[in-house]
Amino acid sequence: MNAIMTDFDRHHASQPVPENWEGFAEIDQAIRENRVIEFRWKKTWADPWARRLGILVLTLFAIFAGFVIYWDVLRG
Repeated sequence: MNAIMTDFDRHHASQPVPENWEGFAEIDQAIRENRVIEFRWKKTWADPWARRLGILVLTLFAIFAGFVIYWDVLRG
């Protein structure tokens, strides 16, 4: 059973919880400065696959919007 259960008692009540979480310093700073969305977009734009996917989705949305405008307004 111990292999399945996690160690929830890692920090006992007598020990203070560490203030600085490893790996979360940049996210913590972004939350403090209220720039989480900017942080998320910068991280997404830095990833080449996410950038390509975002450009593809925006392109498909623009094509769909153009089709709707053509079909309803210009042709209608």
